[in-house]
Amino acid sequence: MIETERLVLLRPQLHHLAAYTAYCASDRSAFVGGPYDAVGAFEKFAIMVGHWTLRDSGRFVMIDKASDAPIGHVGALRLTLEEPPDLTWAIWNGTYEARGYAYEAATAYLHHILRDPGFDRMLIRIAENNHRSQRLAKRLGARRDLFAPAPSWAPDMVTYDLRLRGIG
Repeated sequence: MIETERLVLLRPQLHHLAAYTAYCASDRSAFVGGPYDAVGAFEKFAIMVGHWTLRDSGRFVMIDKASDAPIGHVGALRLTLEEPPDLTWAIWNGTYEARGYAYEAATAYLHHILRDPGFDRMLIRIAENNHRSQRLAKRLGARRDLFAPAPSWAPDMVTYDLRLRGIG
């Protein structure tokens, strides 16, 4: 668990699935290949849960302290051990958009993982037309890698490189 002024970051749990499914069914998931039906949302959520078992790290669900509602996720996605992990985030409900929650969660997450010597660098893959997330990546200190090819699993993504030394 990670706690900030407005958020609690928890490992994904079954009672978070309904909010995640609603996010996946909405246009908000378009930057990550959505919208998805309930089965697709369940598969993606199961990956989020299982990542913790297989990689001993993963994404946390953002819980808004004021409402106790799950509002998004933040954390590591590591599909291969040959590359640094990806830092991912999403705000599931538009009500919480543009209020600094993604920055607050990502900053807290990055400070948390600095204790792990395996996390000295992360990649951030963002849809080329997702300008809001690109601004957030830059605000976190990431630099766009103009020479990085898009990953095979996300051909419309651009890559940002985040060096974690010096954060904290």
